[in-house]
Amino acid sequence: MSESINKQNIIAENRVHDTDTGSCEVQIALLTARVSHLTEHLRTHRKDFHSRRGLIAMTARRRKLLDYLKRHDFAKYTATLERHGLRR
Repeated sequence: MSESINKQNIIAENRVHDTDTGSCEVQIALLTARVSHLTEHLRTHRKDFHSRRGLIAMTARRRKLLDYLKRHDFAKYTATLERHGLRR
């Protein structure tokens, strides 16, 4: 593996308050990091279908979190999309 995911840095950059570890923004940021890491893995290991299935599940979970954020706070939703470079 080329680079591991540093969860503490991601949580620190995306948290809403000091003790925040599970808000939508943090969960989306962690899933985005895992998705990009797994995408790089699948570029070299094209036939790894078990990991591909996990990737699809992660993107679906991220999509659900983004939909929830869109329904409840549209400003945070657009800021999160901009921050992580996601399209929708």
